[in-house]
Amino acid sequence: MKLLIDIGNTRIKIGWLKPGCGRRETQPLTLEHNAIGQFPAWLAQLDERPSAVLGVSVAHPEAAIELDAILNQRYGLSAHWVQGSSWAAGVRNAYQTPGQLGADRWVAMLGLAGHAQALPVGGPLILASFGTATTIDTLNPVSGMTDGTHFIFEGGLIFPGPALMASSLATGTARLPQADGPVCAYPTDTQQAISSGIAAAQAGAVLRQWREGLERYGRAPAIYSSGGGWPVVENETQRALARAQADLNLPQLAIQWLPTPVLDGLARLAQGIS
Repeated sequence: MKLLIDIGNTRIKIGWLKPGCGRRETQPLTLEHNAIGQFPAWLAQLDERPSAVLGVSVAHPEAAIELDAILNQRYGLSAHWVQGSSWAAGVRNAYQTPGQLGADRWVAMLGLAGHAQALPVGGPLILASFGTATTIDTLNPVSGMTDGTHFIFEGGLIFPGPALMASSLATGTARLPQADGPVCAYPTDTQQAISSGIAAAQAGAVLRQWREGLERYGRAPAIYSSGGGWPVVENETQRALARAQADLNLPQLAIQWLPTPVLDGLARLAQGIS
């Protein structure tokens, strides 16, 4: 058994993989950073001793250090923390400096590639991840490569996530509140105006990358979503995409949810997929 750890800016997700049979956890352990003390109890209920630990961390190093200390004390193990690289698991990284790419974005692309290979028809894919930051990244399938490349990570956007947008308005202005209002087309109070503006900005960025992909590749990318901020912008983003597809006489393909793309990517690395 190999443990898989995804340390994000807000939450930690921990799962496992049994490489021989490919079995995964049915529900990862999800912790706030101040709840790492629950990790030993979760380890105690595992039915097998871990042989290795593979992880990604984009948070302050304290969380990784604390988890490593628990693993070392219990099993004599330390996690291998994955970094961005030029190639892994059949995915080529088009970043000018591959190591500059955030490990979470990179490994999520490896996870997305695994889902893409299960689709009946190949085409470009977008992963929109709504966390502390929102990232919108594109993966394009390629053929005829001799080095084992099946997909190219083409790059993507980074900007504040829904919660960070809301808090920046509340803390950076004198009179705007921490909004939690409904999203509507023509807001008539400040709570609605802020919530609707945030949802529109997030949805607009997703739609922008979808249109860029359509123009570049000649076919509309399939879009996947992840992250804790998705429920805040889901209705607006799905609606904007459906309207764009209808305007262009394209098939109505809704955005699909991926709960753990980073753990999925770590699982592919742990299985040694090339």
